[in-house]
Amino acid sequence: MLPQELIRRKRDGGTLTGAEIAALVTGLTDGSVSEGQIAAFAMAVFFRGLALDERVALTKAMRDSGTVLAWDLPGPVLDKHSSGGVGDDVSLMLAPMVAACGGFVPMISGRGLGHTGGTLDKLDSIPGYRTQPDNALFARVVREVGCAIIGQTADLAPADKRFYAIRDVTGTVESLDLITASILSKKLAAGLEGLVLDVKWGNGAFMATLAEAEALAASLVTVANGAGLPTRALVTDMNQPLAPAAGNALEIAHAVDFLTRKRRDPRAEAVTVALGAEMLTLSGLSGSLEEASARLTATLDDGRAAEVFGRMVAALGGANDFVETAANRLAAAPVVRDVFAEGEGIVESIDTRAVGVAVIELGGGRVQASDTIDPAVGFDRLAGVGERIDRATPIGRVHAATAAAAERAADRLKSAYRVGSSRPLDRPLVADRITE
Repeated sequence: MLPQELIRRKRDGGTLTGAEIAALVTGLTDGSVSEGQIAAFAMAVFFRGLALDERVALTKAMRDSGTVLAWDLPGPVLDKHSSGGVGDDVSLMLAPMVAACGGFVPMISGRGLGHTGGTLDKLDSIPGYRTQPDNALFARVVREVGCAIIGQTADLAPADKRFYAIRDVTGTVESLDLITASILSKKLAAGLEGLVLDVKWGNGAFMATLAEAEALAASLVTVANGAGLPTRALVTDMNQPLAPAAGNALEIAHAVDFLTRKRRDPRAEAVTVALGAEMLTLSGLSGSLEEASARLTATLDDGRAAEVFGRMVAALGGANDFVETAANRLAAAPVVRDVFAEGEGIVESIDTRAVGVAVIELGGGRVQASDTIDPAVGFDRLAGVGERIDRATPIGRVHAATAAAAERAADRLKSAYRVGSSRPLDRPLVADRITE
């Protein structure tokens, strides 16, 4: 079949068969279909969309473009995916919590994208931690520890890597159909038995409106289930940083403090437990969301989740006592200073995206793919919406490489905070739950 004929049919609003879509993906992988033809196909999809059967076929074909992992474990194989936000370090806590409850979590994560932080960049701030192990080590850690958080290997859904690179330079990244296939092809290739999605909405998310986030969540859940992977989604609020820290080493420090109960952040804990409860009930490890929530909280209270996290870090190259010595092992910025708002009052709103951009400008993210990240920089002790601040109570603390960089970042943070006299209306942390 000629690629140009398939492109023409999709351009004119027609539908493609599963075999035709698989042929395009095979051609993308082996080079027999040109980048120009794939770009034209992507643009046709951007404007015409894909039917459900086409989305499922594209997802499966990209899954099958490389290795599909198979597991033989004494428990369900589960994962969670977030659509990205600021201060979103949930994966670091959730994976060991679910593992402590009997699940196995082979979590394949990504790096920062735009203003959002990446789980792999955070883990890279742990000295010695290997975010790109070979498949044998990955499988061994999952089996022996219960979870492993790593990056996508070269042989896992390689068609997605090529397709995304083409979409990135042709203005077709935002296609709901192509986003769905990109996310799910990697999850299906990981050999999962259950998946829970955290789709963010708000001024710190890629989906700015609740309607957009719900549309993405519905597409992901429908296609994943259509491809044979039981999946649910929660639509959660990202109109402020989820955790009070934004920056790689700072978020690792927050995760360790969370797991060891040195601090309890209600928003971060609520989202983490809600997602974990969906994972446990989806897999049959718990009979109800209430029971699952109690089991997950117990792993924090009795130290089991922290112990699993420590074992995972050690098994992937970090120190054996990392949990106990994190404060001394993580990189520290030479300039640390409090940031105060211009006035006093109540935090009415936060421009969350601006906070994420400020972290990038500090060196905590990439402007170009080749940029080196400074793991130490960012913000912590961030005030949340509804909190009262005054001249003795900072809105946050900046960690920077130089005094000049700290000054610029402080100005950015102050501009991101709106402080007034009215208490904002409570916004639900979990705005929607999509199960089919």
